[in-house]
Amino acid sequence: MILIFAVDNNWNIGYKGDLLYKISKDLRRFRRITEGNIIIMGRKTFESLPDKKPLPNRINIVITRNKEYKGEGIIVINSIEELYPLLKEINPNNEMETFIIGGGEIARQTLDKCNKAYITKIFKTFEKVDTSMPNLDLLENWKIVNKSRVYKDIDVAYQYIDYVKE
Repeated sequence: MILIFAVDNNWNIGYKGDLLYKISKDLRRFRRITEGNIIIMGRKTFESLPDKKPLPNRINIVITRNKEYKGEGIIVINSIEELYPLLKEINPNNEMETFIIGGGEIARQTLDKCNKAYITKIFKTFEKVDTSMPNLDLLENWKIVNKSRVYKDIDVAYQYIDYVKE
């Protein structure tokens, strides 16, 4: 599985169910990378999507402890343990890539099964944060394999950094 996140200087990813900062170029890149594939997210991430609707042209899997939770166009499961048999069932030949898109708890719970990460590093420290993910720079087995040039979005600099787990 592949992590795909935008993080600030402290690897924070969100506040009150939303991204810390939206970069339209990064959102287009996210779409291009994930379309035609499987995306996995927690309920809060799903509910933060535009109109609380699944992202088009992707299989949307939502993990929630709420056994009554339903949504049109999504597959709802109630635990990480349910995820792996489901992925084998819907993607038996691994023709699609599987992306973890949010939030921090799902990233932590699936980290050991992830072998790649597409991280957009936003060179800013946000004050209002309530969600973070593991800092791959501090984990021995995660290595940077590619860095883009530094881009600017209004007053914020950012960079795309790809990681692999060895």
